Amino acid sequence: MTPNGIIEDITVNYVSGFLRIVCVPVLTLLVSAGLTVNAHPGEAKNKPNEYAGSLACKTCHENEYNSFLHYSKKAKSFESIEKMRKGLTEEEIKKCYFCHTTGYGRGGFISPEKTPHLRNTGCEVCHGPGGKHVKTKNRGDIKRHLTMEDCARCHIAERVRAFRYKPLIHGGGH
Repeated sequence: MTPNGIIEDITVNYVSGFLRIVCVPVLTLLVSAGLTVNAHPGEAKNKPNEYAGSLACKTCHENEYNSFLHYSKKAKSFESIEKMRKGLTEEEIKKCYFCHTTGYGRGGFISPEKTPHLRNTGCEVCHGPGGKHVKTKNRGDIKRHLTMEDCARCHIAERVRAFRYKPLIHGGGH
């Protein structure tokens, strides 16, 4: 508490599903002032969905997963970075990560050593982070209906010209 009576910090712990506040009288005062506690143990309200990696999708979506691995160049996209690495600076290489890895700069891929399961362009690049969906199996926890805007994050005219590739934006591999 500051000298002028403002509460700056309260330590909250969850123990066996029950909320335990270090300073119970302060909690009583806050609750009587209209504060409501609306959280569930172990679950943060605004916690970002985490990337699980494409292999996590295989359990329920084996046909799609196998088709993606067999037909989609995206499934091997990090190989392009490896081929181009010579002659590029680390900063230039990191610019490739946005399209050639899963979730770079958005809580996903960090490096081949730290996040090897996200090193290629996988399912979650198009369908969004799947950590919650993997746990809940709820269809509402994953993006199912893709739009051209989803593809245009990487498949833009400038990149098509620069890298001379034939974009298959409707052929996602599954």
